[in-house]
Amino acid sequence: MPKDNQKERLPIVNEAGEIVGSATRGECHGGTLWLHPVVHLHVFNPEGELYLQQRPLWKDIQPGRWDTAVGGHVDWGESVEEALLREVREEIGLTDFVPEFVARYVFESERERELVHVFRTVTTAPLRPSAELAGGRFFPEAEIRAQLGKGLFTPNFEQEWQRFFGSD
Repeated sequence: MPKDNQKERLPIVNEAGEIVGSATRGECHGGTLWLHPVVHLHVFNPEGELYLQQRPLWKDIQPGRWDTAVGGHVDWGESVEEALLREVREEIGLTDFVPEFVARYVFESERERELVHVFRTVTTAPLRPSAELAGGRFFPEAEIRAQLGKGLFTPNFEQEWQRFFGSD
């Protein structure tokens, strides 16, 4: 069974996104609460349904839950834009898309603290979940709303959905 690379080197940043150091993935996810940058891409189809990935059971954070279509760390020496293009290609095989910046915010849990760069896109291109994922599919808004708070989704996704996309 695959495992996350705990020795992967990540940048440590301040809340403005400026690099102030580096640390390993294991250190960043080990309760230090060192702020490290990540990218999220929310992928919609023209009907307004949102594609979500299912996290594999071997992941060290939120295994088995449904999450943002694409999410990943900005690697050491990589820009946010480079990380976004790499993660989207690696996780869902999408190479021809126009990302729209939505927001940047700090997400904190018991184990980690992330500077999240949120993007969205609309596409009709086929999405091909990689072996990094347990699968993926489009969810209509009504289904997302019905499942909020029931443990199906990651807390991070639920927070982002309600903050940026869940229209009332």
